[in-house]
Amino acid sequence: MSDNHKHRARIFLHRGDLVQARTAWEAAVADDRLADSPQALSDSLGNLGNTCALMNELQQAEQCYREVLQIQRTEGNLTAVAHTLVNLGNLHIASDHPGQARPYYLEALDLLRRLQDHRGLGILYTNLALQEARACQWDQAVTSFKQALDHHRIVGNEEGLAVTYSQLGKCYLDQDDLLGAERCLNNASEHYIKLGNEPAEAAVLRLLANLYERRHDSGSAQRCLERVVSLDLRYRLPDFESDSRTLSKLKQTG
Repeated sequence: MSDNHKHRARIFLHRGDLVQARTAWEAAVADDRLADSPQALSDSLGNLGNTCALMNELQQAEQCYREVLQIQRTEGNLTAVAHTLVNLGNLHIASDHPGQARPYYLEALDLLRRLQDHRGLGILYTNLALQEARACQWDQAVTSFKQALDHHRIVGNEEGLAVTYSQLGKCYLDQDDLLGAERCLNNASEHYIKLGNEPAEAAVLRLLANLYERRHDSGSAQRCLERVVSLDLRYRLPDFESDSRTLSKLKQTG
């Protein structure tokens, strides 16, 4: 019966029906408890926690992850422990308690280093950097972003590189380091072009346009926004009207 509930839960998740997915995962958890199968229970609880997190039911998600963590520690599955610690850290970030997230991230960091899990380290360093940037700890944030990039490069994670370059560029922009921001945002744009992710490319070009406006380079800002507006139209992005107004003002003043 547990497998049937899990199959139904995945179908509901695919359809975006989180309420039904949560109910199906709860049934799978109940069956796995009766079957006394720790590994199956850990998987079902983890999926239930993920679903609750998507529904912003953060307390329920935390309860699931904590039980998962206890099972994984007992089983000695260090990779799974590290990823669950990251999930717990992410929950505290989502609930606006970043200080409580850091101990989970640091323990996960120690495990992922021992395991040489470069993909996991790239994601985790990005999470740490975002937390540090929110606290205006700029030097630490830049260092963490650069460490994330190093790990993304090792495993060839193009999406990770694109996202992290974009976030590091925004970090530089927030510090008014326009040269550093320009280099990172151009790198992000190139990676998104390689990935064929044009909506994400538009978001980066929007930041670049803002940068060029601040530098009083209206020509470069206009070229960026012309591309952005064309992508807004193609993908029906919600920023079309504001981007069009900004582009119109640039053309009038340029």
